[in-house]
Amino acid sequence: MKLHKDTIALYFSMFIMGSCGIAYEYTFSKISSDLLGNSTKQWAVIIGLMMFFMGIGSDLQKYIKDDKLISSFIFYESLLALIGGAGPLLLLYIFGEMRDFYTLFQYLFIITTGTIIGMEIPLLSRINETYSKELRINLGGILKMDYIGSFAGALIWVFLLPIFFDIITSGLVLGSFNILVAFLTFFYFRKKITKSTNVFIFIVFVSIVNIILITNSTHWVFTAEQKLYKDKIILTSTTPYQHIVVTESSNGINNCYINGHLQFSSIDEHIYHEMLVYPALKYSLIKDNVLILGGGDGLAVREVLKFDKVKNVTLVDIDPFMTDLASQNKIFLALNDSSMTDSRVNIIQTNAISPGDKYTLYSPNWNSMNYSEDSTAVLHVINMDAFSYIEQVKGLFDVIIIDFPDPNSVELSKLYSVEFYARLKSKLSRNGVIVQQSTSPYHANEAFLCIGKTMEAVGFSTRPYHQNVPSFGEWGFWLGANSVEILQDFIVQADKLKEDKESKFFTDEIFKSSMIFGKGILDKNSVEVNTILNNVIFRYYDRAWRSL
Repeated sequence: MKLHKDTIALYFSMFIMGSCGIAYEYTFSKISSDLLGNSTKQWAVIIGLMMFFMGIGSDLQKYIKDDKLISSFIFYESLLALIGGAGPLLLLYIFGEMRDFYTLFQYLFIITTGTIIGMEIPLLSRINETYSKELRINLGGILKMDYIGSFAGALIWVFLLPIFFDIITSGLVLGSFNILVAFLTFFYFRKKITKSTNVFIFIVFVSIVNIILITNSTHWVFTAEQKLYKDKIILTSTTPYQHIVVTESSNGINNCYINGHLQFSSIDEHIYHEMLVYPALKYSLIKDNVLILGGGDGLAVREVLKFDKVKNVTLVDIDPFMTDLASQNKIFLALNDSSMTDSRVNIIQTNAISPGDKYTLYSPNWNSMNYSEDSTAVLHVINMDAFSYIEQVKGLFDVIIIDFPDPNSVELSKLYSVEFYARLKSKLSRNGVIVQQSTSPYHANEAFLCIGKTMEAVGFSTRPYHQNVPSFGEWGFWLGANSVEILQDFIVQADKLKEDKESKFFTDEIFKSSMIFGKGILDKNSVEVNTILNNVIFRYYDRAWRSL
């Protein structure tokens, strides 16, 4: 059946609108999860609420008279460009200036956007009735283009927009496509539009506003985001994996934030990283091959490379932007002592470890206990998901250092699960040691204990320790090994060795005292083991920090 040329034009409009509609849902979900955390909850609630009001919009369109269908469609399409496109920028500003009212405005934008999107399909179907009388063909064709457009919009939002635009500018770019549809519809059907001058003026007005917003978005986003931090922002970037902000205080202290959470502060990061790295590296009898999961800032690498007996270091961080910062940005280079720029560094950006990759993993030599004191370590930097890496990599590691962000989302909780620790255990050498940064044993006690209990569930013998890091407060760590005897020998080493001259904070005495906890702090009876399916650690963590 040959389609009328006007129907083809309407199909094209529906395709563009379907693409923009799904992308608006994603954009509002992303900005809300970045600002409020709990990404799974934000995405589920926002998309569900938006779809609910799409249903409301579908019903409300019945009150629009037939002779005003085209002009109404153009009006709402332009209005959608204004609200959906500028919404993320306005929400960021409101969050910084009027945080108590953020949720109210967030839902107002979502409700309005969902209602307008819901009006699109029935409006176009009613317009198309003139050219396609049969309901099955009319409705089927419009819905087909909407669904195809939604799939295209999802692909564009995930794979294309992040390459060129941040999340705020992406919304404005989407708005430009809605404006394009409004203009094309106006010129194509202009003879059928009543009060066409008013309609055209409104489209032009929205276009000018959108151009102004796009032109100034970088500056306005920076100004709005600055309201969220007490110190001056000197770097801000949204990558496909996270939002990174670096600030600098008036006295030169740099703080790094990931998704709004403090990652490190230059004033005391050495305390955290020495407590993370030194126990495992200093007291391990064998430390040929070291694996660092997370830690793309190079700060843990800095500490690891101080140990002469380390021969190979593998750093796995999913975000190449973070490892690029660590190897190129002058602030990071100063903090990590250029640990990522050594000529021995081999940076690999890949989605898989395969026989053809330029990656070498050396297994420990169990027959030799002789080490060269002037040996050098080869560092491999791999940008991929740690879970996938552990599934694919061959060989064993003597020390595994886990420096992931806290389990503050469902996505991150899988990296604290039985399934992940079981895979790690299969990659740990016979006398190897694993250390896990483990949030606060005081403020998030259940989450801290859950980590230890989950490690024990896969057969690790564990030992907790803690230290006060001023920027974070009381912070905890878990050591793990394949047997109790390994940990006992490990602790004995702490009594025999002298203070390391390379450290700024760490001493043997501090480590021994860090293993002492107050009464009741280590009672794991009330917590469950974390799995990929139950995500209990996220619930423990979220409940603990929200109660503060």
